[in-house]
Amino acid sequence: MLDLDFREWGMQEYERATLDGPPVIGVTAGVDRSRHGVWDRDVVLLTRTYAAMVVAGGGVPVLLPPVAGVAHAVDRCDGVLLSGGPDVAADRYGAAPHPCTVAAPPERDAAELAVLDRALARDLPVLGVCRGAQLLNVGRGGTLHQHLPDVVGHDGHNPRPGAFTDVDVRLDPAGRAGAALGAGLRVRCHHHQAVDRLAPGLVATGWAADGTVEALEDPARPFVVGVQWHPEEDAADLRLVTALVAAARSR
Repeated sequence: MLDLDFREWGMQEYERATLDGPPVIGVTAGVDRSRHGVWDRDVVLLTRTYAAMVVAGGGVPVLLPPVAGVAHAVDRCDGVLLSGGPDVAADRYGAAPHPCTVAAPPERDAAELAVLDRALARDLPVLGVCRGAQLLNVGRGGTLHQHLPDVVGHDGHNPRPGAFTDVDVRLDPAGRAGAALGAGLRVRCHHHQAVDRLAPGLVATGWAADGTVEALEDPARPFVVGVQWHPEEDAADLRLVTALVAAARSR
């Protein structure tokens, strides 16, 4: 149905066919330098596994780049996925930057916080992944541990650059993540920051063995969930993104 040519069918028929299609999931993206072909320039960047995960979960991914006004695109989405990336700037939660903090460009923080605000205002399902979970907490008024080894005494959540590590997570079975995934599982992590003070209205629903918050959510909303791990790096387990897409479809 999504491949129909609206010039032959007419706009009304095309719009009706499109509305019957899979839910559209807006996925936030960053900007970075990329060398491709003969070019070496800034590109809008999103790890391909995010898009593949959304498609496998039954949705259609649409990139939301970190540009002014991108929050208006949320009105065309059925759900939002806040992707991983660099650290949220410390001044966003009233802190001085830690020497190990590597903040995202200001335009990314601004754009993604605007996307989050718009999604919440429209009561859309939201899934925050790693940085996205931290952004969910900061955007609602919470704070972060800027360098987790200072808190837990080890680097087990991010032992080396450019690699994911397995972490066992315990989930509250009454929470959204627990309902989708069960009481616990082994996940793929790569983070040196984590939730410190929870924002008003958010609750922790998942923890690592060292007490690090690995999942949080808003229990007053149908589906607003943040996970500190990277579900897009586990192609065999689509339960979390399937829950996001199902919540988007139910709207």
